[in-house]
Amino acid sequence: MTRRAHPRAVAATLAATALLGLLGVLAAAPAHATGYRYWSFWKWSGGAWAYQQQGPAGYVPPDGSVDGWRFAVSPDGGRDAARPGAPGDFEAACAATPAQAGRKRIAVVLDFGTAADAPPGALAAGSAPPAARTGCASVPTGASSAEVLAALAPPLRYDGAGILCAIAGYPAAGCGEALAGTAPAPGGPDGSDGSAGPDLGLIAGGAAVAVLTAGAVWQARRRR
Repeated sequence: MTRRAHPRAVAATLAATALLGLLGVLAAAPAHATGYRYWSFWKWSGGAWAYQQQGPAGYVPPDGSVDGWRFAVSPDGGRDAARPGAPGDFEAACAATPAQAGRKRIAVVLDFGTAADAPPGALAAGSAPPAARTGCASVPTGASSAEVLAALAPPLRYDGAGILCAIAGYPAAGCGEALAGTAPAPGGPDGSDGSAGPDLGLIAGGAAVAVLTAGAVWQARRRR
């Protein structure tokens, strides 16, 4: 003879299941992203730009490397940041820079972004940021990426915390400003659709789960 579950046990099980389902729904909803206006740091690797996990002062690029920099409004964390528009072609960038004993050659791609990325008041009406450019620095073998950049694109500007704020004097003011409510662009590098904020369909599904669970709990109590 099959033992019948106690109504309270059934109700508790249903409630716990619904709660876990609702938590999963809410976790799946994308957070409303915050964007930052800053210079992101990249390295050319395997035929594509890879976000540089080390800061420029701590990273020592080997001879033949390509560093990339892009100024843009991008989400924090790097994965969805705007990449430099040009590829990292070391041979083309350093063709006119001869190799020297005791020194290394590092190619650098600088992308100053678009007018939409520029800080308010940074550009005259109708003007654009500086044109993107590529250069080659011949530096001592132990030079960091920060030293490469200082040799190739002065003046640099840092804030009190050592964060790079400007390359080649651009922008003239501001440093890593947060722009609340900025979301990743559609079709970002992580494959997201660029939507910001919770998905209404997911919330509606979670609400439906909660309603069905409440009904089941009420039925179980009624049969006691």
